Amino acid sequence: MEKTENKKTAGRWKLLAVLAVCASPLIASYFTYYVIKPGPKNNYGSLIDPRQHPMPTLGLQSEEGKVIELSSLKGKWLILQIDDASCAEVCQRKLLEIRQLRLAQGKNMDRIERVWLITDAQAVAEKLKPGIAGTHLLRSDKSKLEKWLPTELGTNLHDHIYLVDPLGNLMMRYPKDADPNKIKKDLSKLLRASAIG
Repeated sequence: MEKTENKKTAGRWKLLAVLAVCASPLIASYFTYYVIKPGPKNNYGSLIDPRQHPMPTLGLQSEEGKVIELSSLKGKWLILQIDDASCAEVCQRKLLEIRQLRLAQGKNMDRIERVWLITDAQAVAEKLKPGIAGTHLLRSDKSKLEKWLPTELGTNLHDHIYLVDPLGNLMMRYPKDADPNKIKKDLSKLLRASAIG
């Protein structure tokens, strides 16, 4: 009789142990969500759903007058800046920042291309060119860019830096007056995690 009682007690404990093991992931998830609370997002830039913003045919024109598409740069991460050729102080600062961002990636810098999409027909000042050597200067129809590239409320294309992945997907937008150190961290993480480009 005592053995039967012991077996019943042992069986109950085993059943409770199995239930505890099965319920532990659910309990842990509730604890994490309601007690610990998830932290802020890991990326600084705003993620963009590329399905809503597929890369259009832009009919870009190089400084030499050759018509090309951004898709010709597939296989590389593209940092896009959009501005007029006059390139005021903020524009110049961003061009310098994206140059530094690329250099800061060290051995991975060759995986990144810098692109300045120029939205007017003016000539780029010769004094700017030495500082932006290696940047693709491509003229674009501003209205086409406005249809493709999303902006934050109260901002325009010139305020943002955009990131396109090596498959040609628009994937990230950085805020107006973005912190280059935070962009650098995003880029470093992406390059480490990505086997493409």
